[in-house]
Amino acid sequence: MYKINQIEKEGLDYIEFTSSNGKTKAEICLNQGGRLSNFVFEGIQVLANYEANTYKDNYASSILFPFANRIKDGEYRFNGKDYKLNCNEADKHNALHGTVYNKNFKVINSSVSKERASVTLQYIDDGNNVGFPFKFKINITYNFLKTGISISTQITNLDDRSFPFTLGWHPYFKSKSLNDSYINFFSNSKYAVDEQQITVGTVPFNTKMPFQLKDVKLDDGYSLKHNCIEFNTPDYNIEITSTSKHNFLQLYTPKEANIIAIEPMTGICDNFNNNVGLQILKPKKKYTVDWSLTVSTAN
Repeated sequence: MYKINQIEKEGLDYIEFTSSNGKTKAEICLNQGGRLSNFVFEGIQVLANYEANTYKDNYASSILFPFANRIKDGEYRFNGKDYKLNCNEADKHNALHGTVYNKNFKVINSSVSKERASVTLQYIDDGNNVGFPFKFKINITYNFLKTGISISTQITNLDDRSFPFTLGWHPYFKSKSLNDSYINFFSNSKYAVDEQQITVGTVPFNTKMPFQLKDVKLDDGYSLKHNCIEFNTPDYNIEITSTSKHNFLQLYTPKEANIIAIEPMTGICDNFNNNVGLQILKPKKKYTVDWSLTVSTAN
């Protein structure tokens, strides 16, 4: 039987999951956007276990809404009106990773059984954000299974106006050796960016798969031809799938060794302006995307 506990660490509230054998563990930080802050599968560290006080810099495992990645200068126009988001990426003067990454979520449902554990978190926005003045509700459901994790994010438009959006997820994966790891995905184009790291076009992507990660430095976006991404390490293999109709991928290697961010998204950088992957949610309507992580040990 899985166990779910609510714990407090360093002034932050967490939901802690433990499998019946104690080898699979996970933590969700309620105060930091309901993010999956830690995940150990069968005794193997899968997610990079960053300290909570570094989250403001790395956004580890944050849910990205109402936009994924960056919005140039925090500015966009929608339905004939100009909006200005907070530029929280000060050095590049961009709005970064949406507006819910630092919000407090509450638990509205949880369940456990021998085979799985589940928790649903919720945040309701009253529309007082100047840059995104729309009322919405976001529910995040984490399902912990013997084969891995599924994350279901549902957006409800509570406003009397439509609003633009994209969704993304920003997990960092830990490898025993990134030089001996590789990733596999289907794409024939990579997005070119300017000095602000803003998309300005596409370039051909002809890298042979699997994509070997030895000595690479990445901060690149791709348009996916398939909804599946595979990541293989010396200790574990993972398959990430999405229910989104259109799928995009951001790969980023931070300064820390043997860590890579593999970010599934429903739109690309600056999507509020270039409209690539941008969707419109009408009043009282809902949108849901599910990301599934199937994990297996390498041995």
